[in-house]
Amino acid sequence: MRALGIDYGERRIGLALSDATGLLASPWKKIANDANVRAAARRLAEEIRALAADESGLGAIVIGLPRRLNGEPNEQTARVQKLAQLLAAEINLPITLQDERLTSREADERLAARERDWRRRKDLVDAMAAAIILQ
Repeated sequence: MRALGIDYGERRIGLALSDATGLLASPWKKIANDANVRAAARRLAEEIRALAADESGLGAIVIGLPRRLNGEPNEQTARVQKLAQLLAAEINLPITLQDERLTSREADERLAARERDWRRRKDLVDAMAAAIILQ
């Protein structure tokens, strides 16, 4: 079964999917967000239902949990926890919160190796960060 990785941001949500074995994660897509956690949870629940109905199925969800570098919660931590709670009420799949410190930076570095134009990288960084979270 595949797994879905989620990198929640107030403006964009990055999504990544694993292969059926769960060993490889690939950036999938990004969706726009307007900082409304409830609306984001509904939109993600629709995506998740569609994936779960697909022939490959979906077995788990991994959401990046933001923290400060010292491990303390930041202003985004509570929003992501609320998102996980709202998703859990809508779908019947295991949800794991995974530390996401520095994943966006790592994603940008990986993308910079193959794409010099930062404007193009900006469109890809959220989904790449979700893939790193899922890995």
